[in-house]
Amino acid sequence: MVAMKSYSVCLRESALQLPRHNCVDNYKRRSGKWRPPQAAVKPHLHLPMRSFEVKNMTSAEDMKSLRLITAIKTPYLPDGRFDLEAYDALVNMQIANGAEGVVVGGTTGEGQLMSWDEHIMLIGHTVNCFGSSIKVIGNTGSNSTREAIHATEQGFAVGMHAALHINPYYGKTSVEGMVSHFDSVLPMGPTIIYNVPGRTGQDIPPQVIHTIAQSPNLAGVKECAGNDRVEQYTDKGIVVWSGNDDQSHDARWNHGATGVVSVTSNLVPGLMRKLMFEGKNTELNSKLLPLIDWLFQEPNPIALNTALAQLGVVRPVFRLPYVPLPLAQRVEFVNLVKKIGRENFVGEEDVQVIEDDDFVLIARLC
Repeated sequence: MVAMKSYSVCLRESALQLPRHNCVDNYKRRSGKWRPPQAAVKPHLHLPMRSFEVKNMTSAEDMKSLRLITAIKTPYLPDGRFDLEAYDALVNMQIANGAEGVVVGGTTGEGQLMSWDEHIMLIGHTVNCFGSSIKVIGNTGSNSTREAIHATEQGFAVGMHAALHINPYYGKTSVEGMVSHFDSVLPMGPTIIYNVPGRTGQDIPPQVIHTIAQSPNLAGVKECAGNDRVEQYTDKGIVVWSGNDDQSHDARWNHGATGVVSVTSNLVPGLMRKLMFEGKNTELNSKLLPLIDWLFQEPNPIALNTALAQLGVVRPVFRLPYVPLPLAQRVEFVNLVKKIGRENFVGEEDVQVIEDDDFVLIARLC
């Protein structure tokens, strides 16, 4: 109600500033002191939704050293709501196995299937429960700049350490539009820019990153355009995380990447930490590549959701339009687990195939 009152007052004040044809206005015009009314909304003015001190507890510099960031899965109850008990267990397993950050509500976490209320709630829940043990990066990006600004304000208000921002997708924009879009959210706090042309349909060209790199809030780039692009940035001192698990080992040790934002670490966080922390290890990388290939045979997070259900750490519940992998691929995953070693995977139950009838598909919340 307060906000509505403030808005109505703003409109009245703006209306009072309109030029009036009376003696006062004539005097102002003659004296040269008359000024046009000011716009009710000023561009680039972001009112923080929490104290300046709390908002800046984490700096972009704090984020730049993270080597293993997991794009965390969001599990569901049979009625389609978040299964926070299973979610907490997943995050705890990441912390126990050495992950340094989690992306909440990203593509892997199915932020695209959440309402913004769900999205911000999950970011706040993660900060409240785990913020002292792991960096929480909220995916508050949008193809609408206005929506991205609002979600990012809310994300920092509930305590996230950094924001993840994608370039405007589907409708797309110009290079200048990308710069303006990112410039609108960067002042709010530490930010990771996410370039994934395969999903957005548009590459973020290097000139955009070099332009916005002047901002002290740019923590770095999650780059999916290949290791040549990674090296192009790291040679200029820009922090980069590989967004491709299959390229992350070489990105880290041959092309200067700081680390990886990983999907595979949902399943084998300890092995992915070893890959990022303990030097070149082509043997381990080769061992993980069949699992990574399996994970991305269909659009992410279809295979990941299937695998975590087979490992018994989440319920076999899918929000449509995602559906589980077919039976043959589920059997293949069982064999991969045996080959890599069940002890390297999250959870403690024996890996299961799971029958088709045991999966629950949710079209809308009950």
